[in-house]
Amino acid sequence: MILIDGNKVAKEIKEEIAVKAKKIKEERGRALHLAAILVGHDGGSESYVSFKMKDCQEVGFESSLIRFEDDISEKELFKAIDKLNSNPLIDGFIVQLPLPKHIDEQQVIERINPDKDVDGFHPVNVGKMMIGLPSFVSATPLGITILLKRYNIETSGKNCVIIGRSNIVGRPLSVLMSQKEMNSTVTVLHSGSKDLKQICASADILISAMGKPHFVTADMVKDGAVVIDVGTTRMPSNQTKSGFKLTGDVDFENVSPKCSYITPVPGGVGPMTRLALLLNTLATVK
Repeated sequence: MILIDGNKVAKEIKEEIAVKAKKIKEERGRALHLAAILVGHDGGSESYVSFKMKDCQEVGFESSLIRFEDDISEKELFKAIDKLNSNPLIDGFIVQLPLPKHIDEQQVIERINPDKDVDGFHPVNVGKMMIGLPSFVSATPLGITILLKRYNIETSGKNCVIIGRSNIVGRPLSVLMSQKEMNSTVTVLHSGSKDLKQICASADILISAMGKPHFVTADMVKDGAVVIDVGTTRMPSNQTKSGFKLTGDVDFENVSPKCSYITPVPGGVGPMTRLALLLNTLATVK
């Protein structure tokens, strides 16, 4: 079993990004600038945005964090988005999800200028990705494909099973894995799927994006399979200073001995999601 080290791969690619970012700064007279809007004080979002800002510093990007309390109105949030859309010194930006329930996330996503949508969520970018045109690709799916390529894992002709059909991970990932570059035969499983365990057990590459701790058990994984765990559920823990730990969808202890490759949680897909955001920001320069 080989552990897929997302931190190691992300570090290597960050060094490559830093070289390109330095050249862009010299040519344009300013660094690439990534901004983030954070609404409220969700612990996971706070941590994630903090890491994103640190990533920017490491590769030589400028970064801005715009904070709002969770009682902000949609109108006020739209104003902030419009301001970033029209600011020529902001190359790309994200609105960190999830948002408070009184705000329509889809309207927020569609308010962002597709040319600055480095999260890759806007329908224009999703549509371009679907038909193989250059676009910003949703960060987690992009990060997963990069991991597979960096570890020289054969995907062409392989049976790839994805658990989860969200617009952020499962659905775009199914498209990427089926396109010519990855060339897999893809099955997407969801809450309406039957024979889920048997289908998972047939997978050469099993990717779980359910958000259910330890959902994937050893009897769902065939010997020699590649397992990618996208789950990051915050679980209470008395063994950490924060009082919680990140737990994946996969029962790692019992599943890992059966695998040829597997991602840990944390340290697997997570660093690659943040890395993909940097790559999308780099791609704002035409």
